[in-house]
Amino acid sequence: MNRTVFYTVGLGLLSALWAGCAINPVTGDEELMFFSPEEDVALGRKYAPYVEKELGGRVPDDNIQNYVNRVGQRIARVCHRPDLSYHFVAIEEGGANALALPGGYIFITKGLLKEFKSEAELAAVLGHEVGHVVARDTMESMSRQIGMTALVAAAHISNVSSDMARASTFITSFLSLQYSRDDEKEADLVGLSYMIQAGYDPNGMVETMQVLQQLQTVRPIEFFSTHPNPENRLAYIRERIAARYANAGTLKKGEEEYARGVTTPLKELRNASKIRTSEASGAK
Repeated sequence: MNRTVFYTVGLGLLSALWAGCAINPVTGDEELMFFSPEEDVALGRKYAPYVEKELGGRVPDDNIQNYVNRVGQRIARVCHRPDLSYHFVAIEEGGANALALPGGYIFITKGLLKEFKSEAELAAVLGHEVGHVVARDTMESMSRQIGMTALVAAAHISNVSSDMARASTFITSFLSLQYSRDDEKEADLVGLSYMIQAGYDPNGMVETMQVLQQLQTVRPIEFFSTHPNPENRLAYIRERIAARYANAGTLKKGEEEYARGVTTPLKELRNASKIRTSEASGAK
């Protein structure tokens, strides 16, 4: 480590120590936090384009992007940190997964979108990921898994492309990030609360877990490399719905809206891709 990097990391660590404790908006508990919320946002903004590229880029359809963002913003407006600027992006990655960078940058894969049947199911996943952002779980997990020094160094890279080794460490760590079971349960339950406040049927989260469970039965999916098995989560989700939301009334499932906003455009993209492939083969 050269002297400049040593001083940069050292100053970053001192800054982290000065940051002290913060209140988790979700639980109300005081927690040791090494970065300010502003640094979370800066880190997410810095690495979001690189993560997006690593995952195949954006799904090339404005209707899908606008729809996913619209549902996400409904969740964001009722969360504990509505002051953050949230960004919801559908990405080309074919595996079934969803991820959240610090500061409000949330990705959902095309492979997961094509498995859903309703807007409430989409809201369940986006609510869960917003829960991670609000609780700042990503920063805590990354500091534990790649080490505080590496995380601070990544945060202080002025230009990601100028130090791709450290950037690559950050991106690789993020894509393989594993939250604790307590963090996942907290994100499930707060996500459930958010989706209901946003007007969505809470059974959408039950259906989402059932979809994931069925996918895992057929083939191992990426979601379970970073999230606990849904079989263990269905019980407490159903228990919370029965205890708190049994009288919530008729809330939105949004099956027709989801078909228009996601399912049909995805089919059109697949058909267009098949036509291009066929034409390219015929031209040879």
